Amino acid sequence: MPLLAFTGNSFLADETLRDTLAARGLRARELPRFSGEDVTAPLLAPHLAPGLFGDGGVIVDLTGLKPDKALLDLLASAPVTVAVLDEAPPAGRLKLYEKAGEVIASPAPSKPGEVTGWVVARARKAKLPLERDAAAYLAEVFGGDLAGIAGELNKLELLGGALGRARVQGVVGREPPGDSFAMLGAATAGRAAEAVTQLRRLLASGEDPFKLLGAVVWQYSLVARCAALTQDEGRVSEAVAAQRLGVKPYPAKKALEVARHLNEARVRAQLRRILDADLAMKRGLDAGVVLERLIVQLSV
Repeated sequence: MPLLAFTGNSFLADETLRDTLAARGLRARELPRFSGEDVTAPLLAPHLAPGLFGDGGVIVDLTGLKPDKALLDLLASAPVTVAVLDEAPPAGRLKLYEKAGEVIASPAPSKPGEVTGWVVARARKAKLPLERDAAAYLAEVFGGDLAGIAGELNKLELLGGALGRARVQGVVGREPPGDSFAMLGAATAGRAAEAVTQLRRLLASGEDPFKLLGAVVWQYSLVARCAALTQDEGRVSEAVAAQRLGVKPYPAKKALEVARHLNEARVRAQLRRILDADLAMKRGLDAGVVLERLIVQLSV
């Protein structure tokens, strides 16, 4: 029997494993499952031979493990269905899986929009009347925790009627995490209330005020450099900005968005305010109050 290797996001891979085995007449919950210290040749060997009633099967979870070649060869040569969960196998192991059987990948959505799309599709499949703004909320508060989102969708199935953002937020009861770039963007665009809300969310989630100020200093220095870049060269793409500034495209894109609201005089004034806030915090003033005052000043 071929070896089946399930790679990618652990939650999605586990779901794909169950569906794939079911399509082959096997129930995942009825098969022996090995993980951690139990993944050894002596423990696995008795389950790698056909039973009295034909093909058997075994599930092997290699999360956090580095199996040796002897163990992998044992799994690959088994005459029963062997389903392996291996989130990100190295190239050599992946090649062995491909040679011994089939690799079934379950890549995870990574960007917020992709996670939102995944939530929408999953809700639609479950015939759940979830509105897109509610799906976006779940993507905001859970990020890449797909298992957490799936658990919330299971709870929401018990409710009747349309599921908008406000209703779902009332059931889930979690605030979206703060975003330091969103905070800075709102501040420089003059949206003080939104910027302060982002700051309070960041502080409530346990972010250290000094680290937050450090993030503001780094981000604003990037903004200042973007402002200088656009002043010298006009409108530039995020790829060009990332290359010139030596950063990844995402922070370059966000810094460019903020820089478009600024001119040189305002950049200089804001940098002085950031310096004053840094000195105030180092002198022992209440860090949260200093940060909130700074964010309001950056919004002027």
